[in-house]
Amino acid sequence: MTEDHDDDHGPFGRPLFDDPSARALSRVGVVDVGSNSVRMVVFDGAARAPAYFYNEKLMCGLGKGLAETGRLNPEGRRRALVALKRFSLLAKGMGIDTLTVVGTAAAREAADGPAFQAEVLEQTGLKIWVVDGDEEARLSAQGVLVGWPDAKGIVCDIGGNSMELARIGNGTVGQRVSTPLGPFRLQQVADTPKKRAAHIDRILKDCQAQLGSEGERIYLVGGSWRVIARLDMERRNYPLTVLHEYRMQPKDLLETLDWIAASDLAALRSKTGTSSERMELVPLACEVLRELIKMLKPSEIDISAFGIREGLLYEQMPEKLRARDPLIEAARMAEKISSRIPGFGKKLYEFLLPLFPEASAERLRLIKAACLLHDTTWRAHPDYRAEACFDNATRANLGGLDHPGRVFLGLALLHRYKNSRAGSRMEPLFRLLNEEELLDAEILGKAMRFGATFSVGDPQRAGRLVWQPKKRQLDLELTEEGRGLYGEVVEARFAALAQVLKAQTSLGVMDDAAV
Repeated sequence: MTEDHDDDHGPFGRPLFDDPSARALSRVGVVDVGSNSVRMVVFDGAARAPAYFYNEKLMCGLGKGLAETGRLNPEGRRRALVALKRFSLLAKGMGIDTLTVVGTAAAREAADGPAFQAEVLEQTGLKIWVVDGDEEARLSAQGVLVGWPDAKGIVCDIGGNSMELARIGNGTVGQRVSTPLGPFRLQQVADTPKKRAAHIDRILKDCQAQLGSEGERIYLVGGSWRVIARLDMERRNYPLTVLHEYRMQPKDLLETLDWIAASDLAALRSKTGTSSERMELVPLACEVLRELIKMLKPSEIDISAFGIREGLLYEQMPEKLRARDPLIEAARMAEKISSRIPGFGKKLYEFLLPLFPEASAERLRLIKAACLLHDTTWRAHPDYRAEACFDNATRANLGGLDHPGRVFLGLALLHRYKNSRAGSRMEPLFRLLNEEELLDAEILGKAMRFGATFSVGDPQRAGRLVWQPKKRQLDLELTEEGRGLYGEVVEARFAALAQVLKAQTSLGVMDDAAV
């Protein structure tokens, strides 16, 4: 991820929070009127990563029975109208002048769809913008780009009455196709799994011919896919239940689909807290996913928690905001809102950078994020501050961060406040990292612990770190100001950093003119 730099802001680029085009996104409300659910999301804060100010969903089943009757489900229509009335009033209470309301497969295909739109407009003042399948695919794919700027492969978004596929890569959306493979539609197609599989295969074969996809990564969007992924975690006893960027291998996922088919759905629903309306559609979604794997032969299957709603937000972002790294922008916003000294994270990063001369670009962005976040949980009770740091990093709704990256970031922040991780209740999550990564996270954490204690203004005005990894020699060159700041607590934390680096240390004098 490339960022625009300038001399004043170094590797972080100039903040965009106060840019007029970014401020316009400070509170954006969108409503997705889908075949299965109606959801309102309000995004808050002019940051590259979406912050969810408000999120409410109702499983209306608007498109249930549509394939058979050609009309919206009467009870679903009633419930959706009630929900939209509520959403309109909530938006006014939040000071949102306009809600962007999008209708998908059910609204566009039902004979009484236009009448429903007119009724909604009359009773709520909300205009439903009904998108065709191609546009729905584009918006969903844009949602994936919100959380995954470098995503490359095929986005597959399943709803109640349709399934959209789109090619993404280089930050753009390419070829896309809409199919009638939503679970509601499949309920009316065939009465046996074998017949349904043949029907699904015929449609997917045409999709494959249009997209030309084989052996690529697939990004799954949609509630039914997320339930399957959550069940995959359950079967594997996976320690982190954050769905975004959860990654599965085709062979393992096929085993999960077999396991779901042989299991009691009520028991699975109870274990995962899935609604009965959603779980009802999971077996049919499993059938589609099985054939999708068979037809496209993906290299990997990944879950995106971002979809059409985030795609609508992406639509409104200025290009310079789209180009930013969502992780770094979210961390910067958190520092601005929650840290004691906003702006210190950048100074800490630059002071500690000599410790990581061979770090990859991906590792450096995690180090940046950690430095920005290092002080954002200072209000937590001291006894729980380390755990709060870990929880915030691993469970936050962040884009641009895979699961090992979440644990690395969380562990580094844990060591920012605590020397040892032994006996931590988060220990099961540590297995997502190898021994080298565990050590690197500890080094970063103890480096932040030392640097943040050394100077609360600018560590670079107090001294300079010189690290010679081959000699295992760590030197701290002090300025006149630094000599006054180098007290007993700082000395102890410098020693703890040296110990984890297995380094010898020395103190020197830095020429003040070099500061």
